[in-house]
Amino acid sequence: MSDSGITGPVWLPSLPPSLAEYLAPNLQPVPLIPVLMALAALCYLAGAAKMWRSGRGWPVVRTLSFLAGCLAVIVVMGAGIEGYGLKMFSIFMFQQLTLMMAVPPLLVIGSPGTLLLRATPHHRIGRPVLRAAIWGLRSRWGRLAIHPAFMVPLFLLSFYGVYFSGLADLLLPNWYGHVGLELLFLLAGILFTVPLISADPLPARQTHFGRLVDIFAEMPLHAFFGVVIMMATAPMVSFFATPPAAWNVDPMQDQGVAGGLAWSYGELPGVLLLMFILVRWQRDEARGWVRADRAAAQAGTPELDAYNDYLQRLADRPERPRSGV
Repeated sequence: MSDSGITGPVWLPSLPPSLAEYLAPNLQPVPLIPVLMALAALCYLAGAAKMWRSGRGWPVVRTLSFLAGCLAVIVVMGAGIEGYGLKMFSIFMFQQLTLMMAVPPLLVIGSPGTLLLRATPHHRIGRPVLRAAIWGLRSRWGRLAIHPAFMVPLFLLSFYGVYFSGLADLLLPNWYGHVGLELLFLLAGILFTVPLISADPLPARQTHFGRLVDIFAEMPLHAFFGVVIMMATAPMVSFFATPPAAWNVDPMQDQGVAGGLAWSYGELPGVLLLMFILVRWQRDEARGWVRADRAAAQAGTPELDAYNDYLQRLADRPERPRSGV
């Protein structure tokens, strides 16, 4: 048990929080998540480089997006900010919102699944990797993971379930629980984002209207959750009620900042996702119209042609003489 009050390999900053200390390159003794994201960035770069060398090409924008997502995780989870997030609610909330809302769109826009299928060799170690990827695409577990009936409740659990059920006080005092929660936040964000904007092959693909329903169902969660935290008159998480005295942090004021972040920072990525979905919907509709026009120009429109022939036959039919009274 360290003097931080957390069981496990942790390092707690001694200086009061500041922007310089947040961004200081002070790694934790076991920087698990930053190392995982650095490995993901290296694997992605290796796949993109293979595509470029083979002449098949790979979009630079996707590469930059994925690398930006990895870098964001490395900074937020690997710099000094992770040490302050161990005992400050506002910093931990900032990390959670970044992992759930800001980072996943950057990773998903990078289309890592498509790159994996195109760049992975079909022999040696690449064969089991491809088999695992194809199994994930075809299995019912893959369908379940991105189904709204699973990922929306998981998103709810990551906010309301963690903080209102006492789960945070149970897990945060332990290094494994703390890191496990951070991995849960990242996984929940990715599973929520993939069916909304991913261009990768998916086990099932939602309609544009279904995506709008999902994003509209999620957006009020942050605002309501943030308001509840800001209005609370007692610490929501007892673990964050005792920050180190040297930090000069008021726990209730810090909790108010956490609620403000959930209300503001949590909404911005949702609005951007909504705009992304609407733009893609309009673009896909325009492409559908173009394809329909091309098909009509090449093959005609049988239904319309048959109706025009029917009208022409009616016009050519001789008019019957009317009988007298």
